[in-house]
Amino acid sequence: MTEAAHWIEPHPHGIYIKPADAWIDPSRPVSRALVTHGHADHARGGHEEVWATPETLAIMGLRYGTHSGQAIRYGDGFDLGGVKISYHSAGHVLGSAQILMEYEGERVVATGDYKRRADPTCEPFDVVPCDIFITEATFGLPVFKHPETEVEIQKLLSARAANPDRCILVGAYALGKAQRVIGELRNAGYNNPIYLHGALKKMCHLYQTLGIALGDIRPVMDTEKDAMRGAIILAPPSALNDRWSRRLPNPITAMASGWMRVRQRARQRNVELPLIMSDHADWEELTQTIKEVSPSETWITHGREDALVHWCSLNQMKARALEMVGREEEDD
Repeated sequence: MTEAAHWIEPHPHGIYIKPADAWIDPSRPVSRALVTHGHADHARGGHEEVWATPETLAIMGLRYGTHSGQAIRYGDGFDLGGVKISYHSAGHVLGSAQILMEYEGERVVATGDYKRRADPTCEPFDVVPCDIFITEATFGLPVFKHPETEVEIQKLLSARAANPDRCILVGAYALGKAQRVIGELRNAGYNNPIYLHGALKKMCHLYQTLGIALGDIRPVMDTEKDAMRGAIILAPPSALNDRWSRRLPNPITAMASGWMRVRQRARQRNVELPLIMSDHADWEELTQTIKEVSPSETWITHGREDALVHWCSLNQMKARALEMVGREEEDD
């Protein structure tokens, strides 16, 4: 353990804030949980007390049955055991937050997951200078450079235009990615109905009730097959090659994920149209963010930690890898 931030203890199942007797994104039930966002590898049910943004609490209520908690808006602060805590936008999904902790003259930021690209369905990333920066490294290798989102959306629209008698079936995770794909399509001027697998319906409806405009979205189950020719349809990745997809008009299989940069992953999922769209920062964005935050020390979690630790060393920045468990790629 380093001397810096001696009051914070990284554990495999979460980050413990000793004076506050609270955990950040614990992977098992605890008495006090500070939750960065609603994905299953960061949020879960069973905690006695929860602090999160209003949007994250709503998402946790839908997904995990968490029906109470302390709602913390971006920029608002509160005190736990002498630790001043505030939440700041992470730009990952709706309601996602970085958690700033101030204690004994030190500032520590735990980012959860974050991205730096614009997203019509959530607030942008907020650069918060600090002494200790706890960052993810999901795409923490130089090979990962995400293309411009507009380019990937145009690929999708071009495939649709070239195949008017087929549909485009896009695999997109239920929280964050599905709504972002819809929002990006609307920004590109696509105003036709977008059809949804039943597993996406409730989360999209929640986004709408929270003020995110998604336009005309309709369930597949209520639509005739021929009416979906030339349509864009969203489904969970698990449904891309499922029996459910047989009811669709000759679908072109697509998937929206940063992992579509890796051709083998696209082949494994039988994806014809890989769309490289990530809700995580790529290599250049990770390193640029560390420069902008300018911490005295960087702690790196769940991802390609070694490469980012090495980069920090080459740039005369102190860094260490945290060995966290239960962090998955589900949310990309």
